[in-house]
Amino acid sequence: MDIDKVVQILLEQEAVNPDKPDNYRRTPLSYAAWHGREEAVKILLGRGEVDPNQPDDDGRISLSYAAGEGYEGVVNMLLTRGEINPDRSCESGQTPLWFASWYGNEGVMKILLGQEEVNPDRPDIYGRTPLSTATRSGREMIVALLESHKVATPATI
Repeated sequence: MDIDKVVQILLEQEAVNPDKPDNYRRTPLSYAAWHGREEAVKILLGRGEVDPNQPDDDGRISLSYAAGEGYEGVVNMLLTRGEINPDRSCESGQTPLWFASWYGNEGVMKILLGQEEVNPDRPDIYGRTPLSTATRSGREMIVALLESHKVATPATI
């Protein structure tokens, strides 16, 4: 049976809480975003009680998972939900843009850089910016993209 159909069936049950976190404080939405399940994300976002900004134990939200994995469709869906903060950092200071840079997801980077709230110079708690991580990893296309957005000089870390 298709996972999206299972999600739909479960959500039809009155006793099912679509925003209930597991032991790591990850929600069904964060798992769906992490695995690029666009239809499941759409179904879950259609439920008013689902909070797309609910952080897990590390402070990561669903947008950070989708950005890190490069799921452009999921990123776009999450951003259409007005209350999501595209520049929200986890406990280590990494933002969705930072994760997209770290994993080399150029398409997601372009989407996030198009968001007014996103600060491409924002460092994590170790002083690493999206540009410094891309530079260190040799991700030339990501470096060029960030430099085109007039990003500051990369950190030395």
